Amino acid sequence: MAVRHRLIRKPPDDVWEVLSDPVRYGEWVVGPSQVTRTEGQWPAVGATLHYEVKIGPATLRNRTVVRRCEPSRVLELEAHSGPLGTARIAMELRPWGEHTLIIFDEHPLRGIGGALHNGLLDAAQQLRHRAMLRRLAQVCEEDAAGPEKRRLRAP
Repeated sequence: MAVRHRLIRKPPDDVWEVLSDPVRYGEWVVGPSQVTRTEGQWPAVGATLHYEVKIGPATLRNRTVVRRCEPSRVLELEAHSGPLGTARIAMELRPWGEHTLIIFDEHPLRGIGGALHNGLLDAAQQLRHRAMLRRLAQVCEEDAAGPEKRRLRAP
């Protein structure tokens, strides 16, 4: 099981604002190259996010479904990755003074990913999660700079 945490220098409501905007997932989630559509009111339970993942010349079309939502506290998702199976992704936001401690927990549920789950895959997930949480912190903390500054930093 891959569990990581990170301190984000913003209050939980500000972090939640980023998590509850499906368009912003491409800014911080490692993997999806483009959100293609949503179903339902993200992040309400049952809402679905559809996206593409590019691996070399191949493009996979995956989806993620909200399984549990407690605004500004907990978001649990089930990521469907076609033949690779599904994974549970849980994000817990804990107030830490004026900041947020986010605890990120991901593990396979069904399919080949669950059957092949091992320590080596956990190590690879740790690297991915470190990058995702770094990106999420940057997105949340840069929001304080306002849209003008974000535009200046955009490529």
